[in-house]
Amino acid sequence: MPVTFKVALLAAIAVTPFLPNTAFPQEVRSAILAGQAEHTVPADVLASFPELADSDLPFDTDYRVGMLGNGLRYIVRSNATPPERASVRLWVDFGSAAEGEDERGYAHFIEHMAFNGSTNIPEGEMIRLLEREGLAFGADTNASTGFDTTLYKLDLPRNDLELLDTALMLMRETAGNLIFDDEAVEREKGVILSERRVRDTYQLQSTVDNLSFLYPGSAVSNRMPIGLTETLQAADGDALRALYQRHYRPENMALVIVGDFAADVMEAAIQEWFDDFEGPPRLDPPTFGPVDTALSGQSRIFLDPALSERVDVSRHGDWLDEPDTFASRRDSLMRQIGYAIVSRRLQRISRQEDPPFRGARLGTSEFFREGRTTTLSVQAADGQWSQALAAAQQEYRRALEFGFTQGEIDEQLANARTAFENSVDGAATRSNAAFVSTALGLLRNDRVPITPEAGLAFFEAVAPDLNPVSVMAALAAHLVPLNDPLIRFVGRTAPDGGETEIRSAWETSQTSRIIAGDIVEAAPFAYTDFGAPGEVVADVVDERLGIREVRFANGAMLNLKRTDLDEDSVAVLINIDGGDMLDTRDNPLATAMFSNLLSGGLGAHTLDELQTALAGRRAALRMGSAAETFFVSNVTTPDDLELQLQLMTAAIADPGFRPTGEEQYQRGIDNYFARLSATPSSSLGAQIGAIESDNDPRFSLSPREAFAELSFAKLREDMIERWRNGAMEIAIVGDIDEDQAIDLVAATLGTLPDRESEFRPYEEERVRSFTADRSARTLYHDGEADQALLTMRWPTRDDRGDLIESTRLSLLGRIVRLQLTDTLREELGQTYSPSVQSSQSAVYPGYGVFRVTAQIETGDIAETRSAILATLASIRDDGVTDDMLVRARRPMMESYDNALDTNGGWMGLVDRAQTQSDRIDRFMRMAEALEGLNAEDVRQTALQYLDPDTRLEITVIPRPAPDQ
Repeated sequence: MPVTFKVALLAAIAVTPFLPNTAFPQEVRSAILAGQAEHTVPADVLASFPELADSDLPFDTDYRVGMLGNGLRYIVRSNATPPERASVRLWVDFGSAAEGEDERGYAHFIEHMAFNGSTNIPEGEMIRLLEREGLAFGADTNASTGFDTTLYKLDLPRNDLELLDTALMLMRETAGNLIFDDEAVEREKGVILSERRVRDTYQLQSTVDNLSFLYPGSAVSNRMPIGLTETLQAADGDALRALYQRHYRPENMALVIVGDFAADVMEAAIQEWFDDFEGPPRLDPPTFGPVDTALSGQSRIFLDPALSERVDVSRHGDWLDEPDTFASRRDSLMRQIGYAIVSRRLQRISRQEDPPFRGARLGTSEFFREGRTTTLSVQAADGQWSQALAAAQQEYRRALEFGFTQGEIDEQLANARTAFENSVDGAATRSNAAFVSTALGLLRNDRVPITPEAGLAFFEAVAPDLNPVSVMAALAAHLVPLNDPLIRFVGRTAPDGGETEIRSAWETSQTSRIIAGDIVEAAPFAYTDFGAPGEVVADVVDERLGIREVRFANGAMLNLKRTDLDEDSVAVLINIDGGDMLDTRDNPLATAMFSNLLSGGLGAHTLDELQTALAGRRAALRMGSAAETFFVSNVTTPDDLELQLQLMTAAIADPGFRPTGEEQYQRGIDNYFARLSATPSSSLGAQIGAIESDNDPRFSLSPREAFAELSFAKLREDMIERWRNGAMEIAIVGDIDEDQAIDLVAATLGTLPDRESEFRPYEEERVRSFTADRSARTLYHDGEADQALLTMRWPTRDDRGDLIESTRLSLLGRIVRLQLTDTLREELGQTYSPSVQSSQSAVYPGYGVFRVTAQIETGDIAETRSAILATLASIRDDGVTDDMLVRARRPMMESYDNALDTNGGWMGLVDRAQTQSDRIDRFMRMAEALEGLNAEDVRQTALQYLDPDTRLEITVIPRPAPDQ
């Protein structure tokens, strides 16, 4: 149950408006434009949400809202995307900011105790009950605690009324019937302390330091949800119960259900389970600040060897109390476009050759309902903070002094319009997650849910008013001027002159002369005609799953699957022969820079020009190198599918290979190497490949010097032959007309020069071994002194051929994780979340690894080792219970049953349907294979693979001091 931190104090405002789910009937729109609209929130909604009384936005009445007699509110919505599933949330308007001085960490502790016993559910049985119903712990069953809220989450794998009944019964137990047995508290205490220990890294320490700098004396700076070690150790049942009873009250809670049930059914179920929930009235909300708007002129330096160099410049202002109305959304859209233009300018600078900074952003974020903070954040190469800060500050000043161009406004308007139009086009298949997010926005921020049609009508109503003058006015009214600001430096080495030098650099740049910059207008997209369309030479339908398979005369293969799962959405994936198979022992970094290739743009466009040329269109490139192939992918729309395919064809035919991204890549490598030993897990990750492979350079981390020699010129030399000639398989899944899609591919990818018709075998490159040297190893990290890690690994087998044996290994992995969670987490309280992975390779014949990993306290290594080995011995010697088998297998079965309810699930089979057809056969046999396994199968698999004497065991402990 991860702690979430609900406030993003340095986040820039996104380009996409805050209006993904919104709608105006024509008559309402006309009234708004005429300034004559009254509030349009229905009276029954206002009875439950009186905070919306000042809104003139049309509430989307497909959300069913209500309030029980006890004050508990609810929001339900019927939705069938994905089909036959549902999401249930219990929202508690209570987080760590409401804790007392001696209760720090207790809000999160209560969240944990929700899974540890209630009036009607014995300790430990809640998770087991859900697992028997097919909900996997973590994926489908979870909770989170922030500064202001606690959220309990259940994602139901099927729309079974009995399962909904069970889910609400568990939420009712959580809401008012938790018990805080002292022995259970002591057991869970170890788990929470483990979670705190694991999260106590340079990132968390920097976050705490930043909050205390920006908001000294505030609840947020002193009430991190994870708590303090001393207060957590002092926790007992009485203390937790007292806090629980103060805040877990009906008026302080709400239920959200979205899924494939009738709204009447969901509403009736809530009333059945929660009508009898009684409690006193809610308490006044806590204070999260104070936010001192006069705080200025202070500087701070925070150093850690793992932190890259960054300077944040901030000032605070008053909270702008803006009810959710047409006018406030209009102002919000205008200023968002202003922030987006400044961020776009900063991004353009970062893409120059030898840029002054790695990245920069300007944004203003709300500090709950108590203030707002404007921040200019600049990332720099080591030692280059001064020039980075000056360049970002000058661009910020240039924008405020000289304003924006209409071309810049138009680019952002095009992006915004597309977002609104796509919302309308995809309205019928919005996901449960999207509706849940909107419901939580209503609960937390009083945001009125409106339909996508209303959102588009809103946009069209205000778009004509967006011009350089109005956008700058809205931006200037919202951001807090960075006069005599708060300046915080983070990095590995303090600047010469310290805090004085940092402030002097800002003040010197503040007085420098600013001149208006030139905004270069990009040329139209250059790749729209590739010549005569390619010829289709084969076109068949695979009857197993209805996948249409096409071949073109140039060798390109196309696989198509039309679905109605995600309206107005089309997923495209291209696999090209090569990928990591080009990484050889002699040239192990051949493809290391491939994912950065796009930073060089295309032959006719720089990346920056490309971004402007494609503004308002849902077309982009995501590129990477996988084990066997290079891939290019994106999710687009039916209207933009042609452009998407043109863009992908251009990337294959005419990649830019400009060196503009090389420096950014090298700086990223610098940061990566600086963090190699910052935590136990990062230290293990850096060294495990070499240990397992006996230093095979393909799977080992190369020295920094080898990365320094990389360039786009070398990348071109290593991969261009495969990129242009290798076999190519294209997959298109989603809302398509198949014949039209074939024609579009023929006019783009089908026009490329002839390619190989089959993927190469790469027999030598597919040899991968697991070390025969199983001697215990000790590695070192440079993180906190109480952090350690223990991992045990065994070689297994690949994922080819014997489906039954491969499935047995996957099931064994699930069972071992459940057993270890019971022992390490629940009984011993030693680790927050033991990790168990059984991965069988589909790429390297005979290769697979079974991994057990626990992040633990340094002094618990021996006890953890004994517990892991005892758990494995129990499975090997005694087998597993039928109940354990059900708890492990049922979530796997539900996952399989729901696999093809999304376009992403389909893509996993469509992408290589022609060249790896056997994967479809394996998928279709998976349920039978899984259902046929029994407890003895699991035991025999453990006997076959998990011999304790053949394990590779590695411990990661703090690095000894030099004199030790």
